[in-house]
Amino acid sequence: MKIGILADRAGWHVEVLLKALARRGCRADFLPIARLTARVPGGPLVTINGEPLESYDALLIRTIPEGSLEQIVFRMNTLHRLEAAGVRIMNRPSPLEQTVDKYYTSSLLASHGVPTPRTVVAEGFDDAMAAFQELGDVIVKPLFGAGGRGMVRVSDADVAYRVFRALTLTRSIFYIQEFVPHGDYDLRGLVIGDRVVAAMRRRADGWRHNVSQGARPEPHVMDDDATRLCLEAGRLLGTDYAGIDLLRTAHGYTVVEVNSIPGWSGLQRTTEVEIAQAIADHLLSQLGHRAA
Repeated sequence: MKIGILADRAGWHVEVLLKALARRGCRADFLPIARLTARVPGGPLVTINGEPLESYDALLIRTIPEGSLEQIVFRMNTLHRLEAAGVRIMNRPSPLEQTVDKYYTSSLLASHGVPTPRTVVAEGFDDAMAAFQELGDVIVKPLFGAGGRGMVRVSDADVAYRVFRALTLTRSIFYIQEFVPHGDYDLRGLVIGDRVVAAMRRRADGWRHNVSQGARPEPHVMDDDATRLCLEAGRLLGTDYAGIDLLRTAHGYTVVEVNSIPGWSGLQRTTEVEIAQAIADHLLSQLGHRAA
């Protein structure tokens, strides 16, 4: 079995995935995603450093780095083309596109009755200010983004004015989500297939709960309600594996985000489950490969 791992660099996540796949007798290669070359017509369809990607049984997408609109569209279109040629992609291109767009994720969850914070998404400055007046205390997020970068909490009208004016200069979309009181932690559940294989509390002194932003990961066991919401969110987005972020409020849980390329270095410190092995084994099970 020949598996490629696409990422911008061969960091810790790539290394543990390579080892997990090697334990199952697979050939596993790191493939730098920013080195894609495609040919039309004929073949090879897509290469990285001269290696035809259609020669792989599956490609595991570890990261898709930031880039220009052209770069992102090209990378996603090559994944679609490879999938159409019969290469198994994990996560598949469509769920990757859907989950990277916070508006699409929020609207899909809400339309299927999954609790999620009230959110207004707009292009116009005046509409953004009206949304702030409606919601009051808000988190302003990039429409595309991860790791808690670029988010700001706004509860003052003058600050909202300045933040929205600055975003107007960069022609940004205004993604404005109500702040949900929830104490000093949030929850992250890692869904692989049809199971929540691990979960953690991310405790922080402020309102940001990303481990990359300094939050402290703690062991956690999801109760039935939280587990159900994590599985439903993953099912709706069509992911093979995903990180589901929840807040626990006075009225129950609410799903804040779904991450289809989740990191797990913090989560791994809280669990005895070998997460990379669980991801690798799920991928191989989809290919009909039985773990030794």
